[in-house]
Amino acid sequence: MDRNLALEFIRVTEGAAIASARWMGRGDEKEADSAAVSKMRERMNAMDIDGTIVIGEGERDDAPMLFIGEKVGNKKGLKIDIAVDPLEGTTITAHGGPNAIAVLAAAPAGNMLRAPDTYMDKISVGPKAKGYIDIDATPAENIKAVAKKLKKDVKDVAVIILDRDRHKKLIEDVRKTGARIRLIRDGDVTGAIAPAIEESGIDILMGIGGAPEGVIAAAALKTLGGEIQGRLKFRKDEERERAKKMGFLDDLDKKLTMEDLIKGNQAMFAATGVTNGEILKGVRFTSKGAITHSIVMRSKTSTIRFVEAHHNV
Repeated sequence: MDRNLALEFIRVTEGAAIASARWMGRGDEKEADSAAVSKMRERMNAMDIDGTIVIGEGERDDAPMLFIGEKVGNKKGLKIDIAVDPLEGTTITAHGGPNAIAVLAAAPAGNMLRAPDTYMDKISVGPKAKGYIDIDATPAENIKAVAKKLKKDVKDVAVIILDRDRHKKLIEDVRKTGARIRLIRDGDVTGAIAPAIEESGIDILMGIGGAPEGVIAAAALKTLGGEIQGRLKFRKDEERERAKKMGFLDDLDKKLTMEDLIKGNQAMFAATGVTNGEILKGVRFTSKGAITHSIVMRSKTSTIRFVEAHHNV
């Protein structure tokens, strides 16, 4: 998977970001998401790839485009698996909030976990704390271990957590340690990779979010040198049964490591900001068109590029 392909993926996320950004603050989540999905699929189908959507908008019966198993590209290039979230943060975009992005990850066929559309308990850190976390440990144990490795007082450690009712006890446990918390309404992928970007001011992600987003974040963390661990959290028996039929894991309760989520060192990650966030600026519309801010990563070379593009529309 060469660098030219990585730059082509930026064009895909740029198109989705611009399309959805036109719906920012207009209160219509469905239209914002639909615009991103349509544009992402259109641009992906123009690429010289033989791609399969392994994480997408849902199963065929639930999603008309970018559904799990859909073939994309012109079938002339490399066989690859692709995980997409055309608009991570539909509610954020509809209400004009921060940290909405258009994002995708890719790897050679067979190297990406086919994560079911369910929840995943996750913990992630940046490169300096890699190897010092354990999803089976308590929040206090993980925070103290990371603080020690980062040479910080526990009170200076920042933990990012999705603001959900299910995290009430987790938030209480973290507060008891004295660590600081940044609560976010949405932005699961951004939250997971934030600890690996020093400028974000975040040291650890904790809590339950989407399983597909965990796989996408793993592609970025492979390049950034960070770490993510996860374990599937099924909401109902039907989800567990569907996961069994997918046959993606022998043990559905297994602690998932980076290598379980993304095999090898050929992963790519691309994202474009839709609304302003800690890592990426949102789309800015001008008299000539739009300005986008994107990030693209290749795990093979550990290359990270930030790209500002001016689009004449």
